[in-house]
Amino acid sequence: MSLQINVSSAHGIIQVLHNIKLLSFCCLLLFTTHVPAQSYVPAPVVDKHNLRRIVKVLSEEIGPRSFDQAKGLEAAEKFIRAEFKSLGYSVQRQRYKVYGTDWVENITVSLGPVNAPRLIIGAHYDTFGEQAGADDNASGIAGLLELARLLKPHESRLKIRIDLVAYTLEEPPFFRTELMGSYIHAKSLHDNKVEVIGMIALEMIGFFSHKENSQRFPIGIMRWFYPDKGNFIAVVSNFSGRKFKSAIAGQMKQVGIPVETLSAPPLLAGVDFSDHMNYQRFGYNAVMVTDTAFYRNPHYHQAGDVIHTLDFVAMSEVIRGLCLAVYNLTVIR
Repeated sequence: MSLQINVSSAHGIIQVLHNIKLLSFCCLLLFTTHVPAQSYVPAPVVDKHNLRRIVKVLSEEIGPRSFDQAKGLEAAEKFIRAEFKSLGYSVQRQRYKVYGTDWVENITVSLGPVNAPRLIIGAHYDTFGEQAGADDNASGIAGLLELARLLKPHESRLKIRIDLVAYTLEEPPFFRTELMGSYIHAKSLHDNKVEVIGMIALEMIGFFSHKENSQRFPIGIMRWFYPDKGNFIAVVSNFSGRKFKSAIAGQMKQVGIPVETLSAPPLLAGVDFSDHMNYQRFGYNAVMVTDTAFYRNPHYHQAGDVIHTLDFVAMSEVIRGLCLAVYNLTVIR
């Protein structure tokens, strides 16, 4: 008896092996979360009205803020600088050239010891095309500015320097190019041999749903391990950053918000779809904190991404957990 395998059979065998590999991969992910570390400080009080105010200014009063909507992009940059200054920060502006212009810029403020290792927390302030971008990514900027407010009173206790960065040009057509604001920033750290303990990207943190099957996934088998309701926040890293991811997620869980984690390579669609990607590129530990974007939010890159679709109570809990995590990572060493 001769053994013959036609093309169709071979394809079937490959698919079975692929599914087994995915199953093993997901099982590995399931056990990468560590037990939360003990908290050293009480969770902060987040001002949800301040979060709403910031999102309203960016998404409604300023509106579209892309490279092609230069007036909006510059207005957003000016607003963010003013917000940082009102909190007592000294603002650094990292300008660079794009298509012959030199007006695009990252906005950075710092707190803590000047020459200490750094923790980077960032969010992009541009939008995709002509969209209002309430979740993507006014929510991230609102979280960044609220963290700036909450952390400032504790500056004298910090053992680590914290850099808060608002990035320009994360969205297409600049995504995955060296013109992304986060690429410019990450490269400058690398070129200057700055010691970075980790980077946290705030990427869409305001859309939540308690409806069944409101959460989707890049591969179907992940439904076995994660909730089908989009009522959690996700902390995502590559494999090399999984310990940093677990440290962040472990602290966030202590405030009570549902937190799910994932460590995966870029071949899993979405795991590197934000500014943390550029820090990973230069070898830094980096995570994305996200509501999972298009895997949950039906308004992603659409006109419907407006303020009334956001849950500011849940968003406040995300920031409360993040502030606790950041404080414990930078005060207790």
